[in-house]
Amino acid sequence: MRWRWRRGRAVAEARVRGWHRRAHRAMRHSLRLRLVTLFLLLALAMSASFLFGMQRAISMGWRDAVRPLAADYVDRLVAEIGSPPSVARAQALTARLPVSVSISGPSINWKSEPDGGRERYRDRDGREHEFLRRTTADGHVVELGLSVATWQEKPRRVGWMTLSVLLVLTMLAWIYVHRLLRPLRDIGAGALRFGAGDFAEPIPVRRHDELGQLAEGVNTMAQDIHGMLEAKRGLLLAISHELRSPLTRARLHTELLPETAELAPTREALLRDLAVMRDLVTDLLESERLAVRHAALQLEPTDLAALAREVLDGMGGEGGQMPRLQVAGGLPQLPLDRARMRLLLRNLLGNAQRHSGGAPQPPELHLQPENGGIRLRVRDHGPGVDASVLPHLAEPFYRPAAARERSSGGVGLGLYLCRLVAQAHGATWQVANAHPGLVVQVDLPAPGQT
Repeated sequence: MRWRWRRGRAVAEARVRGWHRRAHRAMRHSLRLRLVTLFLLLALAMSASFLFGMQRAISMGWRDAVRPLAADYVDRLVAEIGSPPSVARAQALTARLPVSVSISGPSINWKSEPDGGRERYRDRDGREHEFLRRTTADGHVVELGLSVATWQEKPRRVGWMTLSVLLVLTMLAWIYVHRLLRPLRDIGAGALRFGAGDFAEPIPVRRHDELGQLAEGVNTMAQDIHGMLEAKRGLLLAISHELRSPLTRARLHTELLPETAELAPTREALLRDLAVMRDLVTDLLESERLAVRHAALQLEPTDLAALAREVLDGMGGEGGQMPRLQVAGGLPQLPLDRARMRLLLRNLLGNAQRHSGGAPQPPELHLQPENGGIRLRVRDHGPGVDASVLPHLAEPFYRPAAARERSSGGVGLGLYLCRLVAQAHGATWQVANAHPGLVVQVDLPAPGQT
């Protein structure tokens, strides 16, 4: 039993601590809750100050002023009870007035209330006075006081009324603060939309105070950012389109060069560089198409394992080691854009192949079912990268500074394109060091889970 009691106490203490932590966290992260609490504390402080001040102001000297009148009134009430005291008259007095009567003496001992129901008069120093007590001629002591039975319900009613008023005031303060902070919620929702690339709907300006001015400023900033992004995208697309024609002509002229022993090295170098420039232009155009929200995909039921085998069959021996495919059983068919998924597989496998030079094992491509979807993992066994580089690997035009020359690496668009393809399909994207090597994981969701 003692063990159960201790366990119950520990559970109760844990619940109290959990509630305290939740309340503290809510107070720290909610401006609205802090404002309502401030209003409530301010109202309580003002009420307490007012009541205390009024009590002190009213009570200063009123007891001394009323005491002679009260003493004369007590003499009349005791005279009405009579000498010797009459219990019947005392009962009639308590029925008529909210007072209690206590009679004690040689022949009569009677109280109108069992607990006495008396409130003795005390001065500022706390000393009790006897001006509510009288002694009759026959030796009986008659003591008067306020009737507790008459007044005991009134403080309860006043307390409940005060609590109700306080709750109503708190609710009104909550509603007012909720409306007051509505522009902040609009600004937060608008910032999320702008961060996601949706600039079509501006933040509504509901008022013309400081929060309204802030909403207008954020809208202006969003319009400027949208204009800069559109100008950048337009310039990039225009340059990419304009470069295709001269690149095609340059490749044609290079292929028409005589295939002599003297010109062969130059011809091959030119063709290789032109191929790199062509791939760069293609990657730039594809990245801009995929970077648009809700990029158009040509979805069709796809056997990802068969598509991976096609990509592996089309890869050359760059790096000296061909990637190894491992497919788990029960792999579902998903609606995928075959062209974009082929691009993702080719880039991931090519990147792993290039960085596996001298590694003891070839790169690996793993396909396995995961929550109705497919988990795609590409791992190489190369040196990997520094941990500080991992968050930037899928950024456009980013290349680690560790001796990655253009001959061994691209221009930094490969992983960026792979991330865009994964995000366009609603998949999650993760890059991590595998010790040794690097692993890229793409979780393609099942239909309806995107």
